Amino acid sequence: MGKFVSFQNPDDAELRALLKKTKNIAVLGLSPKPDRPSYFVARAMQGFGFNIIPVRPATAEVLGQKAYASLRDVPGPVDLVDVFRAAEHLDAIVDECIALQLPAIWIQEGIVNEAAAERARAAGMTVVMDRCIYKDYVALCS
Repeated sequence: MGKFVSFQNPDDAELRALLKKTKNIAVLGLSPKPDRPSYFVARAMQGFGFNIIPVRPATAEVLGQKAYASLRDVPGPVDLVDVFRAAEHLDAIVDECIALQLPAIWIQEGIVNEAAAERARAAGMTVVMDRCIYKDYVALCS
């Protein structure tokens, strides 16, 4: 995990605490296609008891849950935003999370934008980057 220049992910105890207090996960870029990583991860997290909120424009529903075009459209609380979008989209996603005062963002494995992650952290968000929420949940909480 030492590949970041300045960004540091929370340690295992902090990750475990974040996952334990999280109920509602808004999944940005959740694909309705079962062969996509976002679908597999969201379905697994749903199986662990999390409320999955699909955020994907032009999609009616995923995993039996109504999909929303943007985070702004999601009614009710969002405890964590799980991002399956390319790194170049993270600046706008972080801006929206900050504007909505969301508490935490999890940027999936393989996606890195240190400037956006640092901006989210500076705004008071818990930030996890370049890690898989499913793998960490299994390793730390099950």
